Order: sequence, then structure tokens, then C-alpha cells
Amino acid sequence: MTGKDIIKITFTLVVFYLIGGFILAFVYAKTSPQIYKNAEEAEKKALKQLMPDADDISKLGEWEPHGKKAKYFVAKKAGETIGYVVQSFGKGYSSFINVLIAVDKDFKVQKITILAHAETPGLGDEIDTDWFKNQFKDKDLEHLKVVKTDTKEYIQAISGATISSRAVTEDAVKNGVAFLIKTIKEGGKTDVEPRHN
Repeated sequence: MTGKDIIKITFTLVVFYLIGGFILAFVYAKTSPQIYKNAEEAEKKALKQLMPDADDISKLGEWEPHGKKAKYFVAKKAGETIGYVVQSFGKGYSSFINVLIAVDKDFKVQKITILAHAETPGLGDEIDTDWFKNQFKDKDLEHLKVVKTDTKEYIQAISGATISSRAVTEDAVKNGVAFLIKTIKEGGKTDVEPRHN
């Protein structure tokens, strides 16, 4: 192989990679706004499912559980605050679990939804079942604790998936509720107006 051949191959590879890069940039530029719009629509839908009685759910701000950007919202009906929604993350067995938590004005959990996770199929992924999520209804900060036995007072762990159960309950949900209490209730604000970031 001569020096000329090496230069020719190198030139061909550079051209190939440049064309590929331009194609990727073009596709990204065309699809990125739609991806963002779809994510916003999915968020709105999830918020409405968590707070179906609200006629307005507005972003209050952001916080960073586990260094991940998360949002929190106020839910209103006819101008009156009826509760809050906070996004939180819990460190699971094989992933960070992305959770949305809805609470009433007394900061009791009303509903949770799992937005994303990569927990073990057949074990940790049971966190996304109605059986597990429905246990959170009306739990306050003191009762967000995982136990391995039958319970109505606390949260019963998923058999074989205690780490995932704790990640949702004692990490994501408990920390999210504690954050709301500290930020809204203990901040001395009875009715927080939305801040647009």
C-alpha cells in the first residue's frame, strides 16, 4: 500500500463521516422539536391523571434529587390550591427510578406514577403495578416506610425486590414529600404563585 492509497482511503473515510454527521444533524434538527413536544404532552397527561380535579397545574420550580433535574407543581381548582405534584428520583437496584408524586394540601400522598425505570423484569419492575402504587394513598411523611410483612399502615415491600420498593418509597416519594413540606409549608407560604424558570 502506497502513501497515495493511504491518503485516498483517509480522504474517503473523512468524507463518509462528514456526510454521516450532516445527515445525523439534519435528522436531529427535524425530530428534536417533535420529541420535546411529545415529552411535554406526556408530562401534561401524567399531571392530569395524578390531579384529575385540578383545572390548572402550574410549574413552581425545579430541584435536583440525586443530581437529576426534577420539577414541582401546584394544582389549583377555581383559583384555590388543592395540592402539589413533585417529580423525584430514587436509586433502585439497577436504575434511577423517575417518579411523579401527587399530594393534597396536607402533604398526604394521593397518587404516584412511575415515569421511567430499568429495574429487573419480574421483580423490581413490580413497582409499576397498581397493587404497589395504590398503597401510597393517604400516606403522610411518617408512614412512607417499607416493611416486609402485610401492612395497611406502611408500604409492603415487593417480595424479592426490597431495594426497588425502598427506592420508590423511602428515597423518591419520601424525599419528594419532604422537599415539598420544606419548600412550601415551612417556607411560610400558604399559597405559592407559579415561578416561570
